[in-house]
Amino acid sequence: MKVIGPVQNVRDACEQILRSLPAWFGIESALMEYVEATDRLPTYLAMSEGKAVGFVSLQSHSQSECEIHCIAVRDSFRGRGVGKALVQAAERWMKERGATRLIVKTIAESHPSPEYKESRAFYQSQGFLAEKIIPDIWGPSNPCLQMYKELHNG
Repeated sequence: MKVIGPVQNVRDACEQILRSLPAWFGIESALMEYVEATDRLPTYLAMSEGKAVGFVSLQSHSQSECEIHCIAVRDSFRGRGVGKALVQAAERWMKERGATRLIVKTIAESHPSPEYKESRAFYQSQGFLAEKIIPDIWGPSNPCLQMYKELHNG
C-alpha cells in the first residue's frame, strides 16, 4: 500500500470508498458534498494493487491550522494501517506549509453510534485530543466533537 498526492480528478474513486461505508456516510447529500470537495481540496489516496482503498481531503483554515475535511478507508481495508498512513500524509503536507495544528470533527460521545465510537478511538490512537462539543453544526441529534493534534517539526 502506498499513499499518493495531493491528487486531483479522483471524485469517482472517493465516492466508491464512501459508498462502502454506509454506516458513516449514509446521508446522500453529505456524501456528495465530501465527493465534490475532493475537486477543490488537497486530497491524498491510499493505493493497493492499483486500486484506491482510502483517501483524506484537507482544508486549510489559516497558516497554522488545517482540518481533515474527510477521511475514509474502504470497508474491506479497515484495520490495516491505511487510515494511519493517510493521517501521516496529512501531517507531512501540513508541516511543509508551516502548519502546527490539525483538527477533525466527528460525532460526540453522547451519540450512541458504535461506528463513531470507533472513529473517536481511531483519532485518539493517532494522538488527537477532544477539544470541544459544537452542538449546532449537524443538529441536536448529531452533536459534533472537534478534536485536535498539535504538530511539531523535528
